[in-house]
Amino acid sequence: MVRGPMSTPFVARSEQVQSLRDALHLAGSGVPGAVLLAGDAGVGKSALLRHLASTTSDATVVVTHCVELGEIGLPYLPFAEAVSRLREVDPEAVAATLEARPALGRLVRGAAGQGADDGDQLQLFEGLAELFAAVGRPGRPLLVAVEDAHWADASSRDVLRFLVTRLTSENVLLVISYRTDDLHRRHPWRPVAAELARHPRVTRVELPPFTADEVAQFATALTGHAVAEQTVRSVTERSGGNAYFAQELLESAGSDELPGSLADVLRARIEQVDPQVQQLARVAAVAGRRVAEPLLRAAAHVAAPGLDVDTALREAVSSHVLGVEDGHLAFRHALLAEAIAADLLPGERSSLHRAYVRVLRDDPALGGPAELATHALAAPDLPTALEASLAAAAQARELLAPQEELRHLEVALRLWDAVPDAGSRVATLSAAANAAANAARRDRAIQLARSAVEIADDDERPRLRTRLARHLQAMERTKQALQETALALEELGPAPCPDRAWALATHARSLVWLDRDVEAFDVVQEALNVARNVGALDAESDALTSLALLVASDDADRADEILAQALTAAREVGDTTTELRILQNMASSRYDVGDLDAAAELAATGVERARRTGLTNTMHGLDLSGYAALVAYVRGDLSPVEVPERADDDGGFLDLVVLYAATARGDSDVVERCLRLEPFWSRDTAIAHVAGGCGADALAWAGRYDESVALVDRVIAHLEKAWLPLFFAGIWLSSIALAALADAAQDDRVRGRDASARVADGERFAARIEQTAQRPLPPGRQVGPEGLAWIARGRAEHARLLGSPPGTVELWRAAVEAFGYGYRYEVARSRWRLAEALLLAGDRDEAAAEAALALAEAEDMGAAPLATAIRELARRGRLALPGERAGGTDVLTSREAEVLELVAQGLSNNQIGRRLFISGKTVSVHVSNVLAKLEVSGRAEAVDVAHRRGLIGAG
Repeated sequence: MVRGPMSTPFVARSEQVQSLRDALHLAGSGVPGAVLLAGDAGVGKSALLRHLASTTSDATVVVTHCVELGEIGLPYLPFAEAVSRLREVDPEAVAATLEARPALGRLVRGAAGQGADDGDQLQLFEGLAELFAAVGRPGRPLLVAVEDAHWADASSRDVLRFLVTRLTSENVLLVISYRTDDLHRRHPWRPVAAELARHPRVTRVELPPFTADEVAQFATALTGHAVAEQTVRSVTERSGGNAYFAQELLESAGSDELPGSLADVLRARIEQVDPQVQQLARVAAVAGRRVAEPLLRAAAHVAAPGLDVDTALREAVSSHVLGVEDGHLAFRHALLAEAIAADLLPGERSSLHRAYVRVLRDDPALGGPAELATHALAAPDLPTALEASLAAAAQARELLAPQEELRHLEVALRLWDAVPDAGSRVATLSAAANAAANAARRDRAIQLARSAVEIADDDERPRLRTRLARHLQAMERTKQALQETALALEELGPAPCPDRAWALATHARSLVWLDRDVEAFDVVQEALNVARNVGALDAESDALTSLALLVASDDADRADEILAQALTAAREVGDTTTELRILQNMASSRYDVGDLDAAAELAATGVERARRTGLTNTMHGLDLSGYAALVAYVRGDLSPVEVPERADDDGGFLDLVVLYAATARGDSDVVERCLRLEPFWSRDTAIAHVAGGCGADALAWAGRYDESVALVDRVIAHLEKAWLPLFFAGIWLSSIALAALADAAQDDRVRGRDASARVADGERFAARIEQTAQRPLPPGRQVGPEGLAWIARGRAEHARLLGSPPGTVELWRAAVEAFGYGYRYEVARSRWRLAEALLLAGDRDEAAAEAALALAEAEDMGAAPLATAIRELARRGRLALPGERAGGTDVLTSREAEVLELVAQGLSNNQIGRRLFISGKTVSVHVSNVLAKLEVSGRAEAVDVAHRRGLIGAG
């Protein structure tokens, strides 16, 4: 075994070293963090990390690496390396974590293989977080450095996102280095780096090139003596301050003539070493920057039979061409490997790759299938590349790395036609579709599943159609899904079998989603009969879930009984994913009937089950967290909810639900958050529904009424295409639009403008509410308490738009009562409007009482816009609220100051009266008093004097 460190002097960088030491000190005191160490290739990132590791005695330091393998990646490589290193450092912590999180064992060489389920990937992620937290201790934190993250595979990028978002109080510091000059516009690391940099626990440390003075220090440290100023100036200019380039130039300075480009510099450097070292370097270069020593030895013996490998290795290390890094042989810099590989002739390069293929096939212990696939593709040995790609996909599946699995399968599919007797593509297409779905590439999953259907034989086609339908359902392409299952059922015929049970269950789900309940009920019953007849418990559980949805509105208790049966069936077959989906449906069922306590309890049960099974960050785990957050919001808890960062777009429901509370809190960025999701409406109708509705509500709070109404129009137009014309969510959206129009009309009336256009525009929203409320429902279906409450709210907002005619007070009382089933925020908002209606009706005492109740609730919940609006109503209506006292000045009363503020806005007496709920004559009296007190003769002069004396605002 060759041993020996690579030697590169470390100079300057004091600012960057201090930044890392400060972050490490914070981690030791329980303030974890992450540092993005960014810089060009060769600028000195690895040297900085080596220096930090070698000079740090009060921390556990683990340095790991990402490796470039082209389009074939090794999933989780840096974290497998980290676990291996920590096994040596703290075996007890690793053993304890492996026992608690068995999925972590997949990263440990020699761990027993196990079947994978959807939850294992999250267990693996959480296992890493828990292991790092266990190793790091107060006063002795754990520093995990991940080098060359620009080469990180998709799964490793996901892990980094996850770990950063999990940082709370652990004694852990992550340092993630990457090349900035490699990040082209479509580089997969670029958005990840930008995303991580926005996290409050993340610090970005930029490593700039050396200055001329620093190059001089570096040159002296490298050579052991002062270097001529002219040489330093030349090296600085030609290297651009890049430490690696500078070192190469300085070490090649003895040559008669130095090349003028980096490639020439690198070529000159390698050409100065022994020919045997050059030959060994060429063999190593086609494997990338790092290669396992046994693999390199074996490949070198095949590629260069006459080569003295032992001697060449020793010379390569002593001449600093190669070095030893954690048991691997590595080029001092990736650029050196790249330059050597680029200098190879095509035939020479292919021959070297074939050597690797041969030794990897002869001895699989030398490397995994991903490495074999890499070399076979380049050889090219297409049959071997196909076989190895399929094996690498299976390995990625075992490691819970769906993005890598998909990439390997995509490579295999591209090779299929070029390999004679490759076999059927159907199974690979279907597997690739599942991998794409698991990697949240749903459109690609549909494409692959459809391709599988197109080439399948008669026996396979029905089952594959059902799988395609489920992929379509995931994208809410329900009508297309229904067409596929109809064809599948026709192709299967009436004979009972598991495929028919699944086709029926999937068909029923589409019918339920399309509100075709009568048909759905018959199909569900047949699905249950077939599933029970053939023993397909998983299909039975799925069908029971649809049956529960059908009976939920008419008989919630019966729906719960059915879901309990489905839950039992799912648990019997060990289907945790379906179990979580059923718990989610149970929580939804209780929410729909207004039983918020039961809904909260069920959602909490599901969240805990997801946590214990490692499924917290899966789609169903997040949806359960979403239901928990939704129920909390409805019950008046507006606290921000942390949403895990994800690599995919499947955070879905939880990501959207938090917008309700953000709107109620009045978060400054909520409008932007909602509007920037509009390009993604076609991906999921829930995005249009929730983000669009919350965005419209937030725009109305911001006084952007026309934009609010326009947004509602766009949302309704979009959802009508995907759902029914009179979909029930349209009641909520129409109520928001009516509220915005009513606010705008009120403002128009106060300013003396014609509000008739607003009123006319609102009629279509009022009509939509009534038409939807009267829409015939399938037998057994009825509108739930939330739907009834929004109908009441919409009718009250319509009355407000009309100018609050007689009967408006009762409409707002009805809204307060309807939301009283537990929707605390909307009760408070409706009480505010009820207080306003009471003021207009002349009932000041009850108006004050309702406003006081609304304000107390708004303040307790933290609903800032609502609290501000209630105080403004009390000020304009001169309502006495507990703890609130009307302000004033030494010269003007508070009412006179209010009147003068509105005079300054150009309002007439009648307009001011409408704004302040008083008559125009009363306003005239206040204006006369103001003129007398200020000793002026006119309104304009009064405004000018009041501004100069600070009696009213300057704006």
